Amino acid sequence: MSGGVSMSDDRSNGKSGGAQGDAVPEIVGVRPENYAGDVTPSEAWRVLEANPQAVLVDVRTRAEWSFVGLPDLSGLGKEPVMMEWQQFPTMAVNAGFAADLSSALGAARRNAPVLFLCRSGARSKAAAIAMTAVGFGNCFNIAGGFEGDLDGERHRGRHNGWKAAALPWVQS
Repeated sequence: MSGGVSMSDDRSNGKSGGAQGDAVPEIVGVRPENYAGDVTPSEAWRVLEANPQAVLVDVRTRAEWSFVGLPDLSGLGKEPVMMEWQQFPTMAVNAGFAADLSSALGAARRNAPVLFLCRSGARSKAAAIAMTAVGFGNCFNIAGGFEGDLDGERHRGRHNGWKAAALPWVQS
């Protein structure tokens, strides 16, 4: 990154900083070796707002987009990129995911923050790892995903995740 500290310069404490710290995501925990790390939903929103090149990729299924809802980035003048990591109803991994998303993002975004979102953070982590492996250098998993983990009553959307953080979302 020009003008800032490389993301890999401070792996020990999980912080990513530098002169452009307002647009560099602050990760949760220690940075893993195979992707840029996990961020909270609120941190993802902050980065999307601060960095015009930052993009949110929703890797859930078409059914989830239709029935559960979508992050609403319209207040930021952005739209999420929607690309299934696993395809409904078989839930087979989308073999064309990396190639299709690389094409959709374009070469100009290879070093931009790419923030991946799924229901709870598992598929999005796998997608962040896959895109890092094909040359996208700043792939982040949004911890807790869109709906978050189950709470004590076995409901999602209350404990953590995009919805629990009261970030904008819409349903069709």
